[in-house]
Amino acid sequence: MAETHDSGFDAIVLTAVWKRGAQAGTDLPPLRRAVRAAVAHNVDPILEIYQQSGDTPISADERSAFAAYSAALVRALPSVRQVMIGNEPNLNLFWSPQFGADGSDTAAAGYEALLATTYDALKAVDPDLTVIGGNLSPHGGDQPDTSRPTHSPTKFIQDMGAAYHASGRKQPLMDEFSIHVYGDSPRIPPTLAHPNTTSIGIADYGKLIALLRTALGGDLPIVYGEYGVETTVPAEKRKLYTGEEVVPTVDPQLQARYYREAIELARKQPNLRALFIFKVFDETRLEGLQSGVRYADESPKPSLGVIQHLESGG
Repeated sequence: MAETHDSGFDAIVLTAVWKRGAQAGTDLPPLRRAVRAAVAHNVDPILEIYQQSGDTPISADERSAFAAYSAALVRALPSVRQVMIGNEPNLNLFWSPQFGADGSDTAAAGYEALLATTYDALKAVDPDLTVIGGNLSPHGGDQPDTSRPTHSPTKFIQDMGAAYHASGRKQPLMDEFSIHVYGDSPRIPPTLAHPNTTSIGIADYGKLIALLRTALGGDLPIVYGEYGVETTVPAEKRKLYTGEEVVPTVDPQLQARYYREAIELARKQPNLRALFIFKVFDETRLEGLQSGVRYADESPKPSLGVIQHLESGG
């Protein structure tokens, strides 16, 4: 947490993964330590609660159990003031099934029901908690008959809004909306917009605002919950990593340029509340993410200086 703060970050996302039968008390010890360390170093702890697809809370009882688990966590962690619900529910890695037998968007409808139940449970603990919904992947296929069925964020937002209105619910679903804004590949700049496709990136702010207004009404504050650009590992640091890279990568200087462009673009978007860089440190598994501002040995990449400079007001 000290290095997170010193790297120029003032908030960090901590995760709790719900499983059927999960007990909040079992998962609390490491979260308590992380929250305590974050607060001690002036880093705002944000809690994200989600599940893998094998534990998708589809039934009313499962939604209630997920909501009760979430409420128990925030009740025990009073320093947490912001909670993200779900992680990329438009992907079958985190929500299954994505489609019904008739091709309908069961993921958006199911997530809307989960978000409503959990929102109410969290607000019962503390009405001043900020509940962040969506947390969508920026890409998706909208094709049910594939080996990996997914929804685009555009379609998911529309269908989530339709489910919300059909439910007759009067209370909000969320206080803020989050989307992950990775490029189509690490080599794509954050300035690339998608006016004619269903993907959503940082440069698609106007498109996102219009979608949310139509689907949910009003202007929700927006959070870019994840953005990252993977760098090539230099030969002298290869021994720090294991496995083999599975996606295209860029040189560290280009990552620094893209992070600068992303932050400068985000600063011009009035409804945007936060942009999270994923991550502080590289993962050591090359199959994972090497998008940190520090290598696996915690030494800096050029992007570290960009973050520090821009976050200090530069």
